[in-house]
Amino acid sequence: MTANRRILDLGTSFLASVSRDPNALAIVDGDVHLTYSQWYRQISALVAAFDRLGLKPGDHLATLLQNNWQAATVHWACQFAGVIVTPLNWRSTAEELDYCLDNAEAKALFYEGVLAEAVQASAEAGKRHRIGAGGAGTPADLTFEAFAAASAPDAQPRVDAEAWSVMLYTSGTTAKPKGVPRRQRAERASALAHVAQNLYRNGERTLGVMPLYHTMGVRSLLAMSLIGGVFVCLPRFDVVRALELMEAEKITNLYLVPTLYHDVVHHPRFKQTDVSSVRKLGFAGAPMTDALLKELQAAFKPELFVNHYGSSEIYTFTIDQNAPNKPGSAGRAGINQMVRVVRLGANSPDEIAKPDEEGEVIALLQGDESFEGYWRRPEADVKAIRDGWYFTGDTGYFDADGDLFVTGRVDDMIITGGENVSPVEIESCLSLHEAVSEVAVVGLPDERWGRVVTAFIKRTAAVETTTLDEHCRTSGLAGFKRPRRYVFVDAIPKSPVGKLLRRKLVAGEYQPERQSPP
Repeated sequence: MTANRRILDLGTSFLASVSRDPNALAIVDGDVHLTYSQWYRQISALVAAFDRLGLKPGDHLATLLQNNWQAATVHWACQFAGVIVTPLNWRSTAEELDYCLDNAEAKALFYEGVLAEAVQASAEAGKRHRIGAGGAGTPADLTFEAFAAASAPDAQPRVDAEAWSVMLYTSGTTAKPKGVPRRQRAERASALAHVAQNLYRNGERTLGVMPLYHTMGVRSLLAMSLIGGVFVCLPRFDVVRALELMEAEKITNLYLVPTLYHDVVHHPRFKQTDVSSVRKLGFAGAPMTDALLKELQAAFKPELFVNHYGSSEIYTFTIDQNAPNKPGSAGRAGINQMVRVVRLGANSPDEIAKPDEEGEVIALLQGDESFEGYWRRPEADVKAIRDGWYFTGDTGYFDADGDLFVTGRVDDMIITGGENVSPVEIESCLSLHEAVSEVAVVGLPDERWGRVVTAFIKRTAAVETTTLDEHCRTSGLAGFKRPRRYVFVDAIPKSPVGKLLRRKLVAGEYQPERQSPP
């Protein structure tokens, strides 16, 4: 262990929670209910198991686990042992698994039954220790249950706050996924910022549904564990089960992507569910439409409604703690951050855009929550890191009040007839029409215009394109921004964590509406 002990490591932080609240409920997963002291014993058993596997501080341990108590326990055991937990998307194919296991040089893999086929087909998985959970695995594999059942001495932190904590992989929608390694001090700072910016109190209860291979899921897990809160596992998103848990487990806060909020509040069971315990709402991962903001405000009447804008690389960019007050605003820099908007195509962080001028959002790398560069991707570092600032690839602008509005991705910008058009503004406008359930806007190739603004609409009621165009016109949307084409679809394509996949619409990968709604 190195000499720097002025900053708490995550293992010691967990021990502090055990000391403060040993008998408080810590984690719930179906019939599994563990207090902090009980959970600590399970974590200690895993740390001892890591020793038997020969894992050492700085080694990577990959996981293919849904949001269950096993995944959460592995995550915390890695913090004590100094092993870098490397959670992978549990929907990964064998090819994707091969790439990540090789890239991370993972020494072991924890997985469960839903991924058994991909694991068995993965050549790289066969070269490593494989630990099956929940009955998964071949007779030759080790089992999580055997590890957790073994007695072991109380685990003590083996590394300090400078040790690597976790490596998340970016989604890889346009290239191979990039590994984002983060130190324990950055992870702890991010969790504490999450606590502060969402006004969490001791004993909060959150719905642990955002995947633990995603920064939102990790943040919920760490934040609850640092304040004596309860992490209520929902292995994979299911609206009915989510509503059941909100009521039965008295969930106090939700931290979800907008898509999941949409599904919850529009489900027939929502009005019959007691969600009165939910007093704080937070969202991230994508902009929320004006219509959904209004629906959630009316449905939950929350004490706090937070729009959190950030990334895997730097957890917090900006925060707006009263999202409905100024729809679309991402607020101002978080407590550990500074942000700027620079001109599109800028090479320097000093090429600052004017108020209301759309540009690229950049964030200071000096902040406590920041990463230090991608895993073995120097070309990605050169593109994203310049003069101590992280170039996010997001477009946005500061309004006259100094609030940030995020308008999309640099790559999503539609250039039509020589004009730059952001799809997010158009989506927010169309979302306010009562017949529109979901909407996505992209630019499709056009011989005359270069790109033509096209709106893909999932309808709740029959509506004509002329009516939608008139809605855009009367809402004040500039003429060159109004969609020239409308396509009615049965579903809007999204990623496993609910992010809109515009590239699929551009590529024609969508299901046209099969039957017009009444």
